[in-house]
Amino acid sequence: MIRFENVSFGYTRERETIKNLSFHIKKGEFVALIGANGAGKSTISRLTNGLLQPTGGHVYLNGKDTQTTPSSVLAKDCGFLFQNPDRQICENTVRDEIAFSMKAQGWPKDKIYEHVNAALETFSLDPEWFPFSRSRGERQRIALAGVLACEPGLLILDEPTTGLDYLECTHIMDYVTKLNQEKGITVLMVSHDMELVQSYARRVLVLNHGTLMGDGPTNQIMKDAPLLKSARVLPAQIPELALRFGDRFRDIYTVEGMFAALYSMNINVEEGD
Repeated sequence: MIRFENVSFGYTRERETIKNLSFHIKKGEFVALIGANGAGKSTISRLTNGLLQPTGGHVYLNGKDTQTTPSSVLAKDCGFLFQNPDRQICENTVRDEIAFSMKAQGWPKDKIYEHVNAALETFSLDPEWFPFSRSRGERQRIALAGVLACEPGLLILDEPTTGLDYLECTHIMDYVTKLNQEKGITVLMVSHDMELVQSYARRVLVLNHGTLMGDGPTNQIMKDAPLLKSARVLPAQIPELALRFGDRFRDIYTVEGMFAALYSMNINVEEGD
C-alpha cells in the first residue's frame, strides 16, 4: 500500500528532514509512526499522500508514484485526518462538509446522499450543525466522517486524539480499528501518545532525525528500552512497568494483564491504589 524507496526530503537545501528512508506498509496493516518532535513523522505522512514531493528516491501509494500521479488521483486512495480539524473543515453545515470530498471527486449524487446519511448516523452528527460552533471532539468527528465517507484504502491519522477526552478518543479509535479489521483499510497513525500506540497499532516505525531506527511489532518495540531512549521516546506505562518487574512480566502489555499477573502471585491490588 505504501512504499518508500531511498526517500530524502528537505524543506531547505541545507538541511534534510528525511534521509534515505525505505520501508513498506502492506494493505490492511495498522502502523504507528513514533519519534520526538522534529523526527520527521508529519513530513512522512505528507510525502505519502503527495502533499510533499521527495527530493530524492520515490514514494509509491497503492502502486502509484506520487511524483508522477496527480494529487486528485492519489486522494481517491488516501484519506488524511489533520491534527487540527479547523484546518480541514471548510463548509457551513455538517452535511455539506461530509459531502465535500465526494463532490470534489465527482461522485454520483445518489452515492453522495447515501454515504453522507450513513456517516451522519455512524458518528451521531446533526446534518444542520454549523461545524465551527461545535466542541473540539465533535469537530474531529465531523472531519473524520468526511474523510471516511469516501471509503479510502488508506487512512492517515496525524495526532488524531489531540485535545480529545478519553471517551471521544476511544470512540474514534475503536471505529477506526473496526474499519481496519473488518474492511481491511490500511491505517498509518502519527502519534506522541504511547498509550494510544500500545492499545491500537500492531506495528511501529521508530524515527529519529529523519532516520528509521526501528521497525517491528508494537509489543516488541515497546519493550526495547535502548531503542526508545535513543529515539527520545518514553514507552507506554504498562510495558515499562513490566520491564522493571523482571522476566515474570515479560509478556504483560495491558492493565488487565498486569492485574491478572499480580493476582496470580497473591499480591493484593485494589482499584485506586
